[in-house]
Amino acid sequence: MIDLALNTATTRRQWGLREAVEGCKRHGLSSIVPWRDQVLELGLETSAQLLRNSGLGVTGYCRGGMFPANNEAGRRDAIEENRRVIDEAFAIGSPLVVLVCGGLPEGSKDLSGAREMVIDGIHSIMDHARSANIKLAIEPLHPMQAADRSCINTLAQANEICDLLEPSGSSTLGIAMDVYHVWWDPDLTRQLHRAGASRLIGFHLCDWLVSTRHLVTDRGMMGDGIIDLESIALTMSEAGFKGIPEVEIFSEYWWSQPADEVLHTAKERAYSVLNKLSR
Repeated sequence: MIDLALNTATTRRQWGLREAVEGCKRHGLSSIVPWRDQVLELGLETSAQLLRNSGLGVTGYCRGGMFPANNEAGRRDAIEENRRVIDEAFAIGSPLVVLVCGGLPEGSKDLSGAREMVIDGIHSIMDHARSANIKLAIEPLHPMQAADRSCINTLAQANEICDLLEPSGSSTLGIAMDVYHVWWDPDLTRQLHRAGASRLIGFHLCDWLVSTRHLVTDRGMMGDGIIDLESIALTMSEAGFKGIPEVEIFSEYWWSQPADEVLHTAKERAYSVLNKLSR
């Protein structure tokens, strides 16, 4: 069995949660990262029982976040929704919730204000996460998604939020490092070492295609693009990452392929990358 997790976004068009669990077992993957819509579609209690009985590790839950809103009521609703996400993560046995933090509220151009709302939102759910022993993994997204998906776009910004909200050291907050979103960052190596073992709690594998046709749904399979995955994996290891990497590929192409073929290819392509983590 290989220490690799399937993020169920990779096969979301072909498989529901039940089929994804069986696929992971069939292909010898150790872990799974479910998406919330698939958990709720099957039912929280049924999903939790399925995952408990599967023999797989649940290494994350996608997703929380989306904090910015045009008014106070909207921001309160987002905070309450994130508390529900934390409760669901606890129910399915996930140690963390991935936060896609949210972009500009509709009609707004105030990027700094949106980032303040993100900080306030994360701060507002930290006690709830701490009480459930759930970590919050801030995932920086590519700057071209700052307006609509996340105004937290660099590892430096994620590290700064962790410094601000947990100045004595990370216990509840951490970072999900997705190569698709941060591979371009000239400060990548320094920021990974700055995050260190206590904050690096997620490592998402895929690739960046040239020319990419869509900013969300045209990710590449590892090795098909231009990201130096081996170098990044080695830096992650040197910076202290001890978790289980996950394959997360939003791709119209790979969603059109048989899911077993997708998983077989992902496992084979990931193997050479993950070797860098075991040195």
